[in-house]
Amino acid sequence: MTGTTSAGSAGSAGDTTTGAASADELIAEFDAERPARRLSGWVAGAVTLVALGLSLYVLYRAFRPASVLPYRMIFLAVVLPLTFVCYKPGRRGTDRPGVVDWVLALLALVACLYPLVVFDDFIRRAFEPTALDVAAGAVIVLLVLEACRRTVGWILPAFCVAFALYAYYGGYLPFDWVIGHRGYDIDRIVVSFVMGTDGVYGVPLDVAATYIILFTVYGAVLDHSGAGKFFVDVSLAAFRRSRSAPGRTVTLAGFLLGTVSGSGVATTVSVGSVAWPILRRAGYPPEQGGGVLAAAGIGAILSPPTLGAAAFIIAEYMRVSYLTVLLYATVPTILYYLGIFLAIEIDARTYGTRAVEVDAPRFWPLVRRFGYHFSSLFVIVVLMALGQSPFRAVVYATLLAAALSFLDREHALTPRRAARALAAGTTGVLPVAATCAAAGLIVAVVTLTGLGLKASSLIVGASGGILAVTALLCAVAVLVLGLAVPVTASFVIAAVIIGPALTDLGVSQAEAYMFIFYYAVLSEVSPPTALSAFAASAITGGNAYRTMMATWKYTLPAFLVPFAFVLTPGGAGLLAQGTIGEILAATGVSALAVAALAAATGGRLLGRAGPVERVLCAVAAVLLLFLSPLPVLAGAGLLIVAVSLHLVMRKREAVH
Repeated sequence: MTGTTSAGSAGSAGDTTTGAASADELIAEFDAERPARRLSGWVAGAVTLVALGLSLYVLYRAFRPASVLPYRMIFLAVVLPLTFVCYKPGRRGTDRPGVVDWVLALLALVACLYPLVVFDDFIRRAFEPTALDVAAGAVIVLLVLEACRRTVGWILPAFCVAFALYAYYGGYLPFDWVIGHRGYDIDRIVVSFVMGTDGVYGVPLDVAATYIILFTVYGAVLDHSGAGKFFVDVSLAAFRRSRSAPGRTVTLAGFLLGTVSGSGVATTVSVGSVAWPILRRAGYPPEQGGGVLAAAGIGAILSPPTLGAAAFIIAEYMRVSYLTVLLYATVPTILYYLGIFLAIEIDARTYGTRAVEVDAPRFWPLVRRFGYHFSSLFVIVVLMALGQSPFRAVVYATLLAAALSFLDREHALTPRRAARALAAGTTGVLPVAATCAAAGLIVAVVTLTGLGLKASSLIVGASGGILAVTALLCAVAVLVLGLAVPVTASFVIAAVIIGPALTDLGVSQAEAYMFIFYYAVLSEVSPPTALSAFAASAITGGNAYRTMMATWKYTLPAFLVPFAFVLTPGGAGLLAQGTIGEILAATGVSALAVAALAAATGGRLLGRAGPVERVLCAVAAVLLLFLSPLPVLAGAGLLIVAVSLHLVMRKREAVH
């Protein structure tokens, strides 16, 4: 999907250094998800037919909901066999499925259908499973782990195995250890994994089978209708010719294109393949250009209306509407992009960038001709605001995008093209489904053993019960976890293990989950394995480490703002909680903090700032983010001192 987008847009940018094929290779190399096979012949036709059937079934169930557990079982019974056909057993595997792949696919189909065939008895036997129940359950678990290994690598399956071993051997731990428990036998562990709604068939898989697949179908329909090309073209045409326009263009393109790709790495590569030549001609050094690309790519996952998959899980865990989660994310998104745009303005002056003439259509004619691509995005939010479920809202938006595609003959969704788009929606959800099913195993162990509360007490004990220290430990833990496993899995694991440590100290559930969500996403731009930054450096040819640090500078507000809504009472306003006045006050003060932070990291106010001014701005930013009267006054005072000192120094330099 992303390769098509970048290829289709390349003509607008003029000289590109990265074609569609190499973009696909970069995504395959740096994305947390492994590349799917390039199927052909009858196998490709069969996969398309099955995937199309599942997409249509999911769309139908948005209006005719089925019983929860059978629906999840049907979903897994389709996606698990598809995964073994569509994904290689290793990076060196062939694009043609082998005998082992077909055997695993058949075994997955049989094992997943077994609970459905004997569903009523299967559920009743949860406390006394038969040998066949345990055997079928064990096969499902092993196949889920293998599917997860094929799609996102071996680290998450290894985590799952470690948690399963903890459930089995925990009874052998010393009695006085906090994390010790009585121990469970194989039958009890397997039951918790597959004979209820806490394991494989838990909330994470339910989110994949409802929210996420509907949004991947929507994204695929948008992509096939030409929206990806339009989003890049309109970004190129949006800003007037100025030295900061190239950086702004990349940021806007990343935000818009992220609604189609849903992946930080994929968005970075898709935008970079088109925009890096523009940044280079504007005078950006490779590392700074790569930082802009990576920050723009990751921003799409942090931004409404199509946040990352973890945002849907937040809605399910909190039992709130997805629209509520979008509201939580609105102010942090504004602050995130404010930080990027301020950093771009500063870098334009620091590096002496220049305006670039781009061969792109004019903005208003382009919007008048193809602006209908924006309509479905607005429809999702409007329908949810009017009380429609997110399922129906995204289905209506998908139908609208498909209908409007006929306004462009080149991208009209004819029956054949529509079938390919719907099938692409299902195949696009396979890695997420495998990840969610595997994450459910960890949730099951945490629920079975009470590990969440035990880990919470350990974290709170290590921090001495000090909320600031606890939040710092939690942030580091989530970042480290995110270096090893995909964003969705790291959020699920952190939510059930680390989240209680924050709520035990008085942090609300919304604040705790959003804190974890941001740090799970930010792991993609965090050293030492910042995937988006590595992908950007591969495009620009810059030093990978310096690109990571440049990305960190652009995304720094996103690292600090979550502490504001966890540590301070006024921080609730950043999640759109409270009165309008409280929300506006929190937003305004935080925006001032982001501006001070940009000055500190970029080294400029009205001109080049000295070390003293930069230190004062950094301290002012931290104080402002406390969002309490005295720290805010102190921060504002320090910022005034920094600006005054800067003006005095500039005047002296002008005299001399």
